[in-house]
Amino acid sequence: MSFLLHHGLTVFGQWISVAELLGQLFALAVVFLADRRLLWTWPVQVGATVLLFAVYVSAHLGGLAARQVAILLISVYGWWAWTRRRDPLYGVVVRRGRPVERLAMAGLFGAGTVAMALLLQALDASWAPWPDAAIFIGTLVAFGAQGMGLVEFWLVWLVVDAVGVPLQLASGLYFSAAIYLVFAGLVIHGWWSWSRTANRLNTRVVAASR
Repeated sequence: MSFLLHHGLTVFGQWISVAELLGQLFALAVVFLADRRLLWTWPVQVGATVLLFAVYVSAHLGGLAARQVAILLISVYGWWAWTRRRDPLYGVVVRRGRPVERLAMAGLFGAGTVAMALLLQALDASWAPWPDAAIFIGTLVAFGAQGMGLVEFWLVWLVVDAVGVPLQLASGLYFSAAIYLVFAGLVIHGWWSWSRTANRLNTRVVAASR
């Protein structure tokens, strides 16, 4: 891993390590695969977490580094969950979250961010604890909702991207910031695609119940 962190290339005057380049490309592929509800989403995510963990530790971003460990664990759950909820026509079964689920997501995001930021401050584990914490908790909420097949997980990712771009720029991780901008476009498309599929599945369920 040391080789991947200390070797890289320069793009538009900015140096990018091999670990950052590969990690973010893998993460970008995850969004593409999740949009299409493919099981390959999860093993590719595992590869991204390993690479990006090393990148964020070297950048002294404890929240983002810890996020990779949590994503690894959630990826195992997501992989298992998606193999159990498959539809022969539409693939992975997706749906809109119930009001209580949406409130729970918002509550976890808010309370979790506060708790994580205070922890990062106490441990001196991040130079930007609040945005670092928001990205960490937002990622957990998003991946948890993704594993459950909830359409709203895409909206959580939009919030994470909005916080992540300026943080990556301030950390000197310019390639990662650019990837986050690409994420935003893919996330919007993914939200539209999952919403359409959820509507179709809901229509079929309603028709079958009559």
